[in-house]
Amino acid sequence: MNASTAGTAALPGAHASPGFLDKERIIAAPGFNRWLVPPAALAIHLCIGMAYGFSVFWLPLSKALSTAGTGAACAKDMSFFAELFASGCDWRVATLGWMYTLFFVFLGCSAAIWGGWLERAGPRKAGVVSAVCWCGGMLLSALGIHLHQFWLMILGSGVIGGIGLGLGYISPVSTLIKWFPDRRGMATGMAIMGFGGGAMIGSPLAVDLMKHFSSPTDVGVMQTFVVMALVYFVFMMAGALGYRVPPTGWKPAGWTPPPPSANAMITQRHVHVKRVWGIPQFWLIWVVLCMNVSAGIGVIGMASPMLQEVFGGGLIGVQQKFGELDKAQLAAIAAVAGGFTALLSLFNIGGRFFWASLSDKFGRKMTYVIFFVLGGLMYASIPSSAGAGSKLLFVGAFCVILSMYGGGFATVPAYLADLFGTQFVGAIHGRLLTAWATAGILGPVVVNYMREYQLGLGLPREQVYNQTMYILVGMLVIGLIANLMVRPLADKWFMSDEELAHEKKLAHEKSVAAEVGGGPGSGGTTSPALVAFAWLAVGVPLAWGIYKTLVSAAKFFQ
Repeated sequence: MNASTAGTAALPGAHASPGFLDKERIIAAPGFNRWLVPPAALAIHLCIGMAYGFSVFWLPLSKALSTAGTGAACAKDMSFFAELFASGCDWRVATLGWMYTLFFVFLGCSAAIWGGWLERAGPRKAGVVSAVCWCGGMLLSALGIHLHQFWLMILGSGVIGGIGLGLGYISPVSTLIKWFPDRRGMATGMAIMGFGGGAMIGSPLAVDLMKHFSSPTDVGVMQTFVVMALVYFVFMMAGALGYRVPPTGWKPAGWTPPPPSANAMITQRHVHVKRVWGIPQFWLIWVVLCMNVSAGIGVIGMASPMLQEVFGGGLIGVQQKFGELDKAQLAAIAAVAGGFTALLSLFNIGGRFFWASLSDKFGRKMTYVIFFVLGGLMYASIPSSAGAGSKLLFVGAFCVILSMYGGGFATVPAYLADLFGTQFVGAIHGRLLTAWATAGILGPVVVNYMREYQLGLGLPREQVYNQTMYILVGMLVIGLIANLMVRPLADKWFMSDEELAHEKKLAHEKSVAAEVGGGPGSGGTTSPALVAFAWLAVGVPLAWGIYKTLVSAAKFFQ
């Protein structure tokens, strides 16, 4: 063994040749078609996006033992800790809902903790880990259902699955921004649209599977978890193995980066992820995202009851208030409200791609100004449209609001890349997602507790949301002020050329395509048929999900 070989062997994690999952193996060779990367990202995001749709399991799971004839509901005074290990009584819906909360807490935490590792390890390795965690977590949850042990479900889907969510969510961000420097917003919008669309596919699929597997003594949720975990694993692994990263310095043919003076908000330099906690602009964008998401997420959870309580029998042509309706009428307006919720999900998905793409033209800062000003006007209009009994204006305002809620998620990665550079944008985005975790608590708390407070004061149900809307307008004003304060970074925050060269070396970047690139498109021109197949593989399930959602949304217009 010569000296150089010995030196290499002494380095922890060093390889004589790169492993199959290593970043060196996925550096694209000349002729690779960058349009193969977005469907790889979508394949992962459409699977982990089912986190939004897990509520379809709560009611069946709350009746699992009583359906089997072996138990009844857990006592109302039973503690959460006791319910974790209770095997003889059915879990409460409120208890099951904690899994939903854990999804987004662990998403934010794992993205913040392992974002830096992801930048160095590359998207393929992160995607594989995400697939193992998300799908393995579902299988562990299936075991928890079989043994009727809720702690196994919490550990499986909540904790392990939540970690998979975080890694899967940020895995394509840096890669897509580097492949599409000319259209950063559109690129991230495509992937993050998939996360919003995951429930549109997963929820109806889960319902159909539960119907197939259910019997007079079995609600069919365990089998549904197993099947969905296996299907998701195939899709997520295909997405992870489909990732490629561009060689350092690559740019699209015919495109030249804008000169530094052309847009001071877009830098050509790079900030190290370790420095972002101390940069004022990072915290301003943190507030921007937190306020935008808090306002949107606060009404998402209450959209269905809000519509029913505000318009009551007017939804089905009966001139009665919500509290005056009988059971059959309540069921009828609940179906209409279900269509309203489906309509909102379509605008949530579409807004992710629409607004993020538009930000390439308007700039990120101006796009957020539109979100806050237009969103504030929409929220402020809701009490008057509700008072006037105008369903069209009420629903229209919420559709616009939800489009901007989704658009805020999809635009922020490009905003970060503009300000902080692309070297660590995935890791910085991961740390920013702590704003999402915060908003996931703040928004629903404001809406739910204000509603209870207003009801306690004796206000009619159709008026209990009025003050809440004005509070949400206040949140958007805070976000607007923070956004207007964002300025280009001072030179002191950027890495020097030596620091950047060191980081590129740690991240295994090469200025030419690797000989070990391997896989589709590693040499010559990528086959157009392969690109078409990749888009069909994610497009067909997404089209099916949109169709099912449109069918549900149609109930609102009947």
